[in-house]
Amino acid sequence: MLTVRKATIADCELIHELAWKVFPETYKEILSPEQMEYMMEWMYSVENLKKQMSEEGHVYLLGYYNEEVMGYVSVQPQGKSAYEGGQIDTFHLQKIYVLPDFQGLHCGSFLFREAIQYIKELHPTPCLMELNVNRHNKALHFYEHMGMRKLREGDFPIGNGYYMNDYIMGLEI
Repeated sequence: MLTVRKATIADCELIHELAWKVFPETYKEILSPEQMEYMMEWMYSVENLKKQMSEEGHVYLLGYYNEEVMGYVSVQPQGKSAYEGGQIDTFHLQKIYVLPDFQGLHCGSFLFREAIQYIKELHPTPCLMELNVNRHNKALHFYEHMGMRKLREGDFPIGNGYYMNDYIMGLEI
């Protein structure tokens, strides 16, 4: 059985531990060990997770498979974005990761749908959900399967001379 709960600041250590199990596995063929280390500190140190949740508006949802934590997703309000000639309220799917032992069990699609449900509860009128995905990440096909489409692409500096080479994908919800 798949369930989800909203994470609290008290869960930052758990999210940190989960990230160390899934992020390096996901990006081992894409990122250098040095960039991996940099990004893990930048995104997943306990201090930075607390800041994301308390100051930057990130909401983390923890997913469970038969009461065992299997992954997480986070969303963040972005304000209005230019979209198809107008402006639209936008949310950013910041992170969605499933531990390797739970991949292939539809946990990712469950977390994706839960993120959409969370956004709809916050914003019942039509809006846009965007996400960044590395152009070489095999998850690109997952996002397309979930109904997202490529809106644009870019190389985004993240510090220390590193870049995220991403597609920005979007889904109207």
